Amino acid sequence: MATVRRGAYNKFPPLIMFYFYLFLCADGTLYSGSTKNLIDREKLHNSGKGSKYVRAHGGGKIIYSEKFKTIGDALRREAEVKKWPKVKKQGLVNRQAG
Repeated sequence: MATVRRGAYNKFPPLIMFYFYLFLCADGTLYSGSTKNLIDREKLHNSGKGSKYVRAHGGGKIIYSEKFKTIGDALRREAEVKKWPKVKKQGLVNRQAG
């Protein structure tokens, strides 16, 4: 059996991606957020623990996402898109689907 140097696996840390996402609530409103795991975040929202906004608007599903290398980049994109009107946010979703 080959000998593995201690720490050999730490030379290339795991690639962690971060996401900006749009969440369509049950009442038709859109919520903007950031996370490192889209699947877990959607489950958290639908359990009532993800955010007060989503909890108040009945849960829903993630309908759009963008991938980033840093959480800072994802948060900046979230802050940018949060300022947009709903119709402009819906344009992101439509472009991704088309």
